[in-house]
Amino acid sequence: MKNIADEIERQRQYYAETAREYDAMHVVEGDEHFFALAFLMASVEYLDAKSILDIGSGTGRAIRYIKRHRPELRVVGIEPVKELRDVGYSYGLSQEDLISGDATELQFKQSEFDLVCEFGVLHHIRKPEFAISEMLRVANKAIFISDSNNFGRGSLIGRSIKQMVNSCGLWWLANRFLTRGKGYTSSTGDGIAYSYSVYNSLGTIRPRCREVHILNTKGGAENPYRTASHVALLGIKK
Repeated sequence: MKNIADEIERQRQYYAETAREYDAMHVVEGDEHFFALAFLMASVEYLDAKSILDIGSGTGRAIRYIKRHRPELRVVGIEPVKELRDVGYSYGLSQEDLISGDATELQFKQSEFDLVCEFGVLHHIRKPEFAISEMLRVANKAIFISDSNNFGRGSLIGRSIKQMVNSCGLWWLANRFLTRGKGYTSSTGDGIAYSYSVYNSLGTIRPRCREVHILNTKGGAENPYRTASHVALLGIKK
């Protein structure tokens, strides 16, 4: 547990130190998350959602996008790093729009929001299933995930090897070997990042959702699992 706490602190320190450069480093107009946001807005209309919670909001990209297109909705974002929230406030978000919070221990009651979403956050959490379980708990109608698919990244040979290892249930061991026992990588561009695929979260999502829809958002052919480095998932509960 101490190691996990240290990793969380290092990650938050990284974002605190790079908060002023966050958007330049991580927000690219037209990238996979903006593509996913367009899909999210169609889902909002389909579900007739009236309230949205965004976890790990950073400087509030998703909140601002949703408010710009659907200003009548109740939209709340949680972000644990104060420095990132402060940048969000400088963009015009209020302290009610963007609040402090932990994705793995959401401070909201069951089914409080119609839709709960995240954009590029889960691959920064060692145990993403904890965050997803919380998303499902506080979501009334659906959850929406836009994140990485490590099994669809890389060359054809590299992807094939990763997919074969994963099919044997041994990716966790291979990842430990590749990261020299740490289980994560650390870079100046993304801080601490864990090997993550949205597909590995299906075991947590499917039992709680009557429908699950997946869309490739970066790369990808007919089979996103095998070919797309990023995907979006809509899990409909009701």
